[in-house]
Amino acid sequence: MSDSIHSTDLSLTPFDNRRLANLCGRFDEHLRHIERQLGVEISNRGNIFHIVGTETTVKAACRVLKSLYHETKSITEITPTHVHLALKEHALEIEQQDTDTPFVSIKTRLSEVRPRSPNQAHYLQNILNHDINFGIGPAGTGKTFLAVACAVAALEQEKIRRILLVRPAVEAGERLGFLPGDIAQKIDPYLRPLYDALYEMLGFERVAKLLERQVIEIASLAYMRGRTLNDAFIILDEGQNATVEQMKMFLTRLGFSSTAVVTGDITQIDLPKGKQSGLRQVTGLLQGIPGISFTFFRSTDVVRHPVVQKIIEAYESHEPKNDNIPE
Repeated sequence: MSDSIHSTDLSLTPFDNRRLANLCGRFDEHLRHIERQLGVEISNRGNIFHIVGTETTVKAACRVLKSLYHETKSITEITPTHVHLALKEHALEIEQQDTDTPFVSIKTRLSEVRPRSPNQAHYLQNILNHDINFGIGPAGTGKTFLAVACAVAALEQEKIRRILLVRPAVEAGERLGFLPGDIAQKIDPYLRPLYDALYEMLGFERVAKLLERQVIEIASLAYMRGRTLNDAFIILDEGQNATVEQMKMFLTRLGFSSTAVVTGDITQIDLPKGKQSGLRQVTGLLQGIPGISFTFFRSTDVVRHPVVQKIIEAYESHEPKNDNIPE
């Protein structure tokens, strides 16, 4: 595409003042966000938007504006989050035009989950095509949410009979032994991201029923020893806090017609000093084995507030490089 200055007028229809105000945001904050991210200039009079930039960025801005205007039909208030995700989705479409990675979306009863970055699309493909999958990277990159979406879709399509949500009983700055209740109640607060994803895809009442029937099961990693898991989708969250021995034990629980996903961030290990992370070890030990996939997420994959990406990049620049993790 040419880098010369290009401009176009985009007409958004049907004309609706309420939807147009929703699209532009307070004091045109959404338009300014798009301008900063894409390097364009946007002005509008009514439903006619004049966009100036390179041919590539002008086309990008048109697609983002059309997408967001379509969303205003059902969303009463477009937020900066909606704008950020629309920009991410467009970046994914551009990159996938130059790759052979097919676009995959996960459909559940209540929602459709779409990848927001090329790495997320690659991650979904890996989960659908491999028995054991590792999603490694910083918080906010969608590792756990996408794994839960795949698990719910597999359950609804009757490819599996149950979902297991597993977590090491380790937490930064606090010993679980001081918390009231049995082990399930102790780890329950730390599984909130998994619960939130389940509620979004299945609804609160259905999740409660599935938990009661143990179709969805919550388990501490320490209590997985001796089990063989057939016809199941198992998600090990916070996998960086599994020891080498625990990781080996977990991975060897996999039975027939089952899928396992291990998620974690090896820059946030909370194990006691002297204990090696099992997740860090497997990045060098298991790569290349058929049936096992690795997806490494970076700060550019973060789908939370844009400042989160900047924070992660700042920390990454001051941390020692891990030679086992590819760029």
